[in-house]
Amino acid sequence: MTQQPDGRLVAGAAEGEERELETALRPKNLDDFVGQQRVRRQLSLVLEAARLRGRTADHVLMSGPPGLGKTTLAMIIAGEMNAPLRISSGPAIQHAGDLAAILSSLTEGEVLFLDEIHRMSRPAEEMLYMAMEDFRVDIVVGKGAGATSIPLEIPPFTLVGATTRAGLLPGPLRDRFGFTGHLEFYSTEELELVLRRSALLLDMKVNSAGFTQIASRSRGTPRIANRLLRRVRDWALVGGLEQVDSRAASAALEMYEVDEKGLDRLDRSVLEALCRKFAGGPVGLSTLAIAVGEETETVETVAEPFLVREGLLGRTPRGRIAMPAAWEHLGLVPPPDSPGAAFWMVPTPSDAGADSNRPDSADEADTLFDP
Repeated sequence: MTQQPDGRLVAGAAEGEERELETALRPKNLDDFVGQQRVRRQLSLVLEAARLRGRTADHVLMSGPPGLGKTTLAMIIAGEMNAPLRISSGPAIQHAGDLAAILSSLTEGEVLFLDEIHRMSRPAEEMLYMAMEDFRVDIVVGKGAGATSIPLEIPPFTLVGATTRAGLLPGPLRDRFGFTGHLEFYSTEELELVLRRSALLLDMKVNSAGFTQIASRSRGTPRIANRLLRRVRDWALVGGLEQVDSRAASAALEMYEVDEKGLDRLDRSVLEALCRKFAGGPVGLSTLAIAVGEETETVETVAEPFLVREGLLGRTPRGRIAMPAAWEHLGLVPPPDSPGAAFWMVPTPSDAGADSNRPDSADEADTLFDP
């Protein structure tokens, strides 16, 4: 217990309990893991074959947007193989010596999980090539003409890499993974299954309509679904509700500024600025970020991917534009010359060159939905 300036005693274990709660919501084996049927079947086959051979599993690369279960699957791999798990991340390994220290301390069969593996330094990547393939690394001692290379044997291990940007991985590293799985966004029905399991662990009473309400606002992401479920739990606890229904879940999430499509305050600010201040665009990213009072990187990496995926915002060579669904969601009427509406118009041969908002090439058209 710690004493606050006003004399109140606060339990220091509160933060630890929340962390333990989040860990408890993670499934411990592939049978409990909801969704990702294709990846789950393929991974189950890889692990079962490794167990039958009595050898360590092949290296595994997991790619996909944040919050879909890459870290959870790494923990499941270690559990299924009955092996210890070592967790690190690409940004934490900026020198070859950092990686050498981790690899040299691994035990046989251990699972090494590297999150955001695409952010490793180039010297560390090159050392990882040999470690993954030959289970050894060369340690260079000294500098210049007097430098010597000392080979260091390391026990067989399984590397599980996770990345949100698989395209940034160099080809030689990507090709050394024996299995590559790409995680997709979850459907509302799959998220309801995730929420039912979590609610059982949290000892919450939620009816089917309540689960649907939370799942539909979770952006297809289990991490977000579990976070919203905990906030609904807090709202119900303070309000003295024994069971959460659709109305209660909706009221709780509206208080946390999460609307029926899963848009939060930042998402709506971007759409409202685009529609109300810039008449639907096109408008540059930096101008849009200034209009909503956020950094450019925040708008581009936090808000845009979901808005583009939902068909609310478009990216063109001339800037960001509001799509017809954005005007409808905000309850606004788009002007006749709205760039989003003009983009979807199919030009006739006589006016094919008149529409300045239409991309001039297939490459430019691809940028519309490039998050």
